[in-house]
Amino acid sequence: MKTTKLSFKNASGVLLSAKLELPVDQKAHNFVLFAHCFTCNKNLNAVHNISHALTKEGFGVLRFDFTGLGESEGDFANTNFSSNIQDLVAAADFLRTAYQAPTLLIGHSLGGAAVLASKQYLPEVKAIATIGAPYQPEHVAHIFEDVKPEIEAKGIARVKIAGRTFSVKKQFLDDISAVKMHQLIQHLEAALLVFHAPQDDVVEIDNATQIFKTAMHPRSFISLDGADHLLSRAEDSLYVGQAIAAWAARYVRIPEEKELNTTHQVVGEIEDTYTMDFKAGKHRLRADEPEAVGGDDLGPDPYGFLLTALGACTGMTLRMYANRKGWDLARVKVHLKHEKIYAQDCEDCTSTEKKIDEITRFIEIEGNLSTEQIQKLMDIADKCPVHRTLHSEIKIRTKSI
Repeated sequence: MKTTKLSFKNASGVLLSAKLELPVDQKAHNFVLFAHCFTCNKNLNAVHNISHALTKEGFGVLRFDFTGLGESEGDFANTNFSSNIQDLVAAADFLRTAYQAPTLLIGHSLGGAAVLASKQYLPEVKAIATIGAPYQPEHVAHIFEDVKPEIEAKGIARVKIAGRTFSVKKQFLDDISAVKMHQLIQHLEAALLVFHAPQDDVVEIDNATQIFKTAMHPRSFISLDGADHLLSRAEDSLYVGQAIAAWAARYVRIPEEKELNTTHQVVGEIEDTYTMDFKAGKHRLRADEPEAVGGDDLGPDPYGFLLTALGACTGMTLRMYANRKGWDLARVKVHLKHEKIYAQDCEDCTSTEKKIDEITRFIEIEGNLSTEQIQKLMDIADKCPVHRTLHSEIKIRTKSI
């Protein structure tokens, strides 16, 4: 996953801070817009874990701080549920202009209600996932019960939420009480996946029932048994991300992997980066260069594949020999390294070249074997076909097709 910090302006000209997370090859097949929980920010661990799980499956994820939260500009006291929706629309507009419009919305807690309400402005969205979302935004009003008389009398009050103090105005309470979600959820025109923990003591699971019953098909529900509201355990948030990626694949368009065809044993293709895709028989492989030399490190470098071939051949040859002999070989582990060394430092080399290639192979053998059997296996390692190929005269012929 590659993360880029960026910013964009909302409809009021306020600069919002965001993070865009892309797959390691930086080629997202679909973009996701993530709305975090009330007074949370884009850096919440659960948001990061869900995003990470999605980028592993080829999605790009934009997560941002609403006005007045995290690193975004603006005054939280002047925000409300309606302004959150406006921020979401601005984020979608940014994605649409800079990359491509989001096809998947994810909302956590009050962010879940916000993505449900914002869908009416985002026609490209095909799927929505909510996590611990309230059925109505006014569910959060209970947080302000102790200061509600002060808000009513003065129009504003300071309230502590999750250890932080915020100024809340009467317009916030008026706004969340005015939103009626029934029609919005009933006419989503998008697939819906509802996550909720039965033990959620912040937003009761009855909210999930109401959302699910109100929505039209296709709709799905996944119980997050044992999870808390903030998905504090990494395994819970990673599971949510993996489940969303698998579910969304039914509703968003994911391009088929480019086919590589050849009449030969192996074919490879490279385009505008050092990343090279291979097909060996029916198997897909990927090679790349390390980031230190300008690659994306999406696979082993060429010498990594060379060592892998020798290691694979070594292990398979020892296994075949032990099986044929009926020996109790439990496990073989092959460690390999490649170096360029000076010829004069090589005791058994005849080359006159200043530098030569040296591959060192370390073999771990486990099993109920005698010292003689282990030594025989070490001798057999030098007879593996790839080892012999590397020591024999090799002709490489290059032809244009």
